[in-house]
Amino acid sequence: MSETASRMTARAAIALVADAFTEHAPPPPEPRDPDGAAGPDGAAGPDGAAGPDGPLAWEGYGAARARAAERTGESESVVFGEAEVAGVRCALLAFEFGFLGGSLGGRTGDRLCAAYRLARERRMPLVSLVATGGSRMQEGMVALTQLQRVARETVLLREAGLPHVSVLRDPATGGGWATVGAGADVVLALPGAQIGFAGARVRPADADPAAYTAEGQLAAGHVDAVVPPDELRAVLGRWLTGLTRPAPGTVPPPVLPGGGGELPESGWEAVLRARDAARPRAEAYLEAYFDARLPLTGDRCGGTDPGMLCGVGLRDGHGVVFAAQCGTATRPAGYRTAARALRLADRLGLPVLTLVDTPGAANDAEAERSGAGAAIAEVFAAVAGARVPVTTLLVGEGGSGGALALAAPGNTWATRDSYFSVIAPELAAAILKRPPEEAPRTAGQLRLRPQDLVELGIVRGIV
Repeated sequence: MSETASRMTARAAIALVADAFTEHAPPPPEPRDPDGAAGPDGAAGPDGAAGPDGPLAWEGYGAARARAAERTGESESVVFGEAEVAGVRCALLAFEFGFLGGSLGGRTGDRLCAAYRLARERRMPLVSLVATGGSRMQEGMVALTQLQRVARETVLLREAGLPHVSVLRDPATGGGWATVGAGADVVLALPGAQIGFAGARVRPADADPAAYTAEGQLAAGHVDAVVPPDELRAVLGRWLTGLTRPAPGTVPPPVLPGGGGELPESGWEAVLRARDAARPRAEAYLEAYFDARLPLTGDRCGGTDPGMLCGVGLRDGHGVVFAAQCGTATRPAGYRTAARALRLADRLGLPVLTLVDTPGAANDAEAERSGAGAAIAEVFAAVAGARVPVTTLLVGEGGSGGALALAAPGNTWATRDSYFSVIAPELAAAILKRPPEEAPRTAGQLRLRPQDLVELGIVRGIV
């Protein structure tokens, strides 16, 4: 890899994404004890004067720091300040891997916390450019407890309703990945970057190396997108715009150009039209609705579902969160990803668009083992508890609770080639001990046509 794609310096990483950057001076060391008796890097007192070999008196640590400073031109493993990325102001922090492997020590924790506070105090999003090997051994548990400090700052940033986007460089491992990196709302990665809680020297000998790459983490649902370096600034700018400029009010349901046509005459016709492979799917509606789409990938539990598209869409320069079913049986990972997107929207004040199109939730043994019921419950709760407006469009099949989970009470619309039903007509007939040929008659009894749904008050109207 070239330097811009892999082991770039902190300054090079900042230059890669920022139009402008104003570095902030490191804060004074914070005391470990309430009386300020010792600073986090082994300070002898509240003035921050440190012993040469840190809090553990690790022989040679002071000399190693001096060599790292001479080699990199940095005094610590993190640089932070205020930046502008594609016209959006943000707080920005970048790890310097050349300084003791980008490791986290007490002074690193001070800088990280200062960057999070800068974002809160100035009401700006936070961007973190992560390249770290983990916690600094020469500071022992003093170094490891910095993860608790970062975790607290993450909570405070979320409570303030401010977004955090992390970019994983090479490598992003250990506690830095498990707090600054994975703790972000949106996780981007550079191609080929090593990512994982376990660093290269402590993994099991038989571990699959692909699992520790940006691409492997994307496939497992732990990274939202792998972005080439030359696209990173533009992608970051779109993310920051979408997350900080909510679309005003309730968004309208999508309407495809040239849509329309007659309503289905029977329930069975409605079912057949919804199952027609030629009808428009979620991708068509999203493409027509948004100027740009940014993916939220995976449930952060090791799962992805290609039949559920989630992310933030830009519409007239404003952000809208979307969760869209694609006509397949939705997997538990899909529901958990949708719930994650809905919670993010609620915290940042972004309106939501959901597209419903599924024959029902996946009900195979693997889906049950993966927690189908709990995952569906998550989505029901996220929609029910949303403080932001949610708009739903039923674009195809609306199969039972697996479809209803994404539907906004009081603001669901339907297309002319859709249906919504408590259960599929074939299954309803089977439960009623009717022969298969009775499915069309059962569909009529279920009153699942779009016009039936309007009359029943289930949907607001037909688009």
